[in-house]
Amino acid sequence: MRRAAGALTQIARLFGVLVTVVAVVGCGATHDQRPGRSEHRGATAADVVGARTAPGSPQTLRAAAVTARGLSVDQLAGQRVIYAYAGLRPPPSLLTAVRRGQAGGVIFFSWNIASVAQIRGVIEQLQRASLASPLHDRLLMMTDQEGGEVRRLPGAPTRSEKQIGESRDGVALARAAGRGAAGELRSVGMNVNLAPVLDVYRHAGNFIDEFQRSYSGNPATVGRLGSAFIAAQQGSGVAATAKHFPGLGAAARSQDTDLRPVTLDVPLTQLRDVDEAPYRPAIAAGVKLVMVSWARYPALDRTYPAGLSSAVIQGELRGRLGFQGVTITDAIGAGALVPFGKPSQIGVMAAHAGADLILCAGTGPSGSSPLQGLSVLHALAAAIGDGGLTRSSAVASAARILALKAHP
Repeated sequence: MRRAAGALTQIARLFGVLVTVVAVVGCGATHDQRPGRSEHRGATAADVVGARTAPGSPQTLRAAAVTARGLSVDQLAGQRVIYAYAGLRPPPSLLTAVRRGQAGGVIFFSWNIASVAQIRGVIEQLQRASLASPLHDRLLMMTDQEGGEVRRLPGAPTRSEKQIGESRDGVALARAAGRGAAGELRSVGMNVNLAPVLDVYRHAGNFIDEFQRSYSGNPATVGRLGSAFIAAQQGSGVAATAKHFPGLGAAARSQDTDLRPVTLDVPLTQLRDVDEAPYRPAIAAGVKLVMVSWARYPALDRTYPAGLSSAVIQGELRGRLGFQGVTITDAIGAGALVPFGKPSQIGVMAAHAGADLILCAGTGPSGSSPLQGLSVLHALAAAIGDGGLTRSSAVASAARILALKAHP
């Protein structure tokens, strides 16, 4: 999210995980490229290959699937919503949605944080409300703590990704950054970091390099350092999010998806050999979430941005790379999405494409309101109710999210 810049192994076991998920959750769903259409699919070879990346143990997945199957339509929809708000206190509408079990989590920006004590109190209040809900679960509490200039909390990691990438001790520094970020987030009760950035920048000073948000222009270096960050952070109890799939490293300085539609006409071989390459070691390291970008990649989909494209989410990320964790959109208030309708419509389109979590936030405090998340919740519930979104796909997404909530 560009607006953040400058703001302070065995085969048998794998097969067992897959069998558990398929047996309890039922068939997943894949989606074609037309909004409003979906179809069932059974387990594929890619599912088996990627089972190692499914969140949680077989027991956690089984329990999550059973819970998901018992949710109401509104709760199924709500589990996919990440809410945002303006100001220092969560508004009553957000607390009500949380108490009803209609929330996946909350994202916090700089305008929500006045001090460590203040934000810790807010998170405790929200978690108490969630534990009092019919689901009795904890919310996903997230922020962007990438490092360097892009931090919401005033602590580690102080080095930017680029500084780490240019160091001779890059791997050690990346591990330290991951542990440091986890420590900062855990100190206030957050359990998800929207980091690391795995974009492979092409030119100095371009969109992703301007604020030193990329480790390197070498995909092998990005993959090595990013996976070190992921392993260290998740080993310290905070889920990591690799972003922005399939990559924003080719974006020019003016190509800001927060402001306007962006098309990255990168050849397919380059997309796969450069931009997507760091995701293989990240997935092998067990990254729990992947954020999909709002840029459009004609080599993969000539019509839709990546976050609204089943070719990108289901085809590239889940099918080709085998990721079976939780997928999350970037902020749905981005300018890149204006041609595709209102946030409620965009949320349904993203769910059709295969996004599990919908990040319902704008590009500043004025665009951050629980009302946006509630509009997406109601649109998703309506789509499930009328069959536009299959219940089986909604249950599968909710199960992944509930498993992540149980063990971030």
